Amino acid sequence: MRPVHWGDVTAAARALLAAPPGDRARRARAMIEAAHAAHRYMKRTGRAHPRLGNGGLMALARRRRLPPEPPPSDPEFAEGIIAVLTALAAWRRDPARHARRRR
Repeated sequence: MRPVHWGDVTAAARALLAAPPGDRARRARAMIEAAHAAHRYMKRTGRAHPRLGNGGLMALARRRRLPPEPPPSDPEFAEGIIAVLTALAAWRRDPARHARRRR
């Protein structure tokens, strides 16, 4: 996956606002996996993935209609940010991800 910046986190959290609260953690992990797959595709082909974008979380999130960014004090948005950061930290620590990358 491409390097993650604050704009990527907030764009992904905005995309998660449409998901039911109980499903946000799973969807955050799925977005990270999809962004990683898009980045691998782009490195292999030299082109952005037609559905998933260029491998950045923001590019993936912006493929959906995003609501305006709420303030960080908004509880739903704050939970989305937490879900994205938690999923990102877990994905980075996942030893299976490193094994897949070596193949």
